[in-house]
Amino acid sequence: MKASDLFVQCLEQEGIEYIFGVPGEENADFMMSLEKSSSITFVLTRHEQGAAFMAEVYGRLTGNPACCLGTLGPGATNLITGVADSNMDRAPMLVLTGQGATTRLHKESHQIMDAVQMFQPVTKWATSILHADTIPETIRKAVRLARTEKPGAVHIELPEDVAKMETTAKPLDPKRFRRPVTDDKIVNRAFDLIKAAKQPVIIAGNGCIRRRASKQLRLLCDLTGIGVISTFMAKGAVDKDADYCLYTVGLGKKDRVNCAIDDADLVITLGLDMVEYHPKLWNPGGDKAVIHADFLPAEIDAHYHPEVELVGDLAHTLWMFNERVQALGSSARLKLDRQLRIREEMTADLEEYKDDDTSGSIRPQKAIWDARDVMGPDDILLSDVGAHKMWIARHYHCHQPNTCLIPNGFCSMGFALPGAIAASLVYPDRNVLAIAGDGGFLMNVQEMETARRLNCNMVVMVWEDSAYGLIAWKQDDHFKRHTDLSFDNPDWMQLASAFGWHGHHVEESKRLKVVLASALQEQGPSLVVIPIDYRENPLLSQKLGELTCPI
Repeated sequence: MKASDLFVQCLEQEGIEYIFGVPGEENADFMMSLEKSSSITFVLTRHEQGAAFMAEVYGRLTGNPACCLGTLGPGATNLITGVADSNMDRAPMLVLTGQGATTRLHKESHQIMDAVQMFQPVTKWATSILHADTIPETIRKAVRLARTEKPGAVHIELPEDVAKMETTAKPLDPKRFRRPVTDDKIVNRAFDLIKAAKQPVIIAGNGCIRRRASKQLRLLCDLTGIGVISTFMAKGAVDKDADYCLYTVGLGKKDRVNCAIDDADLVITLGLDMVEYHPKLWNPGGDKAVIHADFLPAEIDAHYHPEVELVGDLAHTLWMFNERVQALGSSARLKLDRQLRIREEMTADLEEYKDDDTSGSIRPQKAIWDARDVMGPDDILLSDVGAHKMWIARHYHCHQPNTCLIPNGFCSMGFALPGAIAASLVYPDRNVLAIAGDGGFLMNVQEMETARRLNCNMVVMVWEDSAYGLIAWKQDDHFKRHTDLSFDNPDWMQLASAFGWHGHHVEESKRLKVVLASALQEQGPSLVVIPIDYRENPLLSQKLGELTCPI
């Protein structure tokens, strides 16, 4: 068969469901082969960056890779931001790019660049297929690497002349294996530290949103009462209504939940990537007793010196803890009154403006409260990057893992709109709400057409402040003023109409919940625009700056 046919058959064998992208001349053979597939859906996007974000969200929600596709040269460079975002946020992904014929790669030639070398810093592996017979091995290795903890992106380049080659090779059968587990003796050492601790606390990272890990973590906390502080990416690892849920950490300034870390005589980090919340911010002296449990060894850092490292499948490690806790019986239950008081104080903060009825602009706290109120336990909220992300991180909390998706490693603007498209494809029966600033939304505004063409049931709520609000906030914090960061916006309702979306503009706080609930019931995509009251930004900075422990 032709090499491009074999390539598609190998993807089918791996269970690939979606390829998002913009094809070009150099992957024409691949596209013709893909058209014959009955199991892989190709989604044509309006920009390669949007395709990469769609593949990322598919990977985050399912744990399996989707593909993003671009041609050579500018198609490949357009992919790279979304690929880097996926890789740093631990989402499995296959990145497929075309390339010119191997006969012209050694010299100056139209659109030729070394895409493999470009992708190497932002993927787990990047390679070019130079012989058709190697396609089965390459794709099997790529999918295995993309899925292996910690998951990430893998790049495969297919030159146009290789795609045309004839081959007798066959797809390889995927085989799944159990992940390695932590040694019993090491778990005993860690458990001895937990038994001796009077004020332990857990910091849950992105490794905890895997469902098996979340289930075992909830059981551990039900048995012991140990409080859990989640990173932005670990929201929903424990239910927001559980007494041991201490909400979220990760803002640049010290928040109420940091008091629980200050109090702690033992910090247990579970599936935590350093990029999520750097230890310098919660362990400035580098002297905290820490247990590190993750799929990988701890990153070397002056502020992070674990007493014990539990390296292996995280869910299994937590299961081993739970076996030992259950053997202790009721004596394993700790009385952590200070942690409960911290939760109460934080809960009061979250509820402060739930009944706000201002007009002209809407407070961030109110917008988040209403969003949480209209969303069910399994519904999915996606955050773009900007000042709104800080408010979502602090104020939006979850019942289930992977129901609030925030870019937290590479932190790229433009994530939310294409991400919401992918979420609506993965879970067409759930409500999908994306929240974006006016800056981030317009970075991938062209994907409004993709959402309309696919008739995605999704809502995007745009917070309008006509500026890059997060940068202004940070500059104000540091310099007491900010540079020129303002811009003009389109007529939002005309924009919605031009793309065939439903459109809503809300200026009254008391109307927002009703409009959001109505928009979520509309068929097809809906745009809800609110003028946001970012006068709350410096007030939050002031509040956090004045916070002292104990509270």
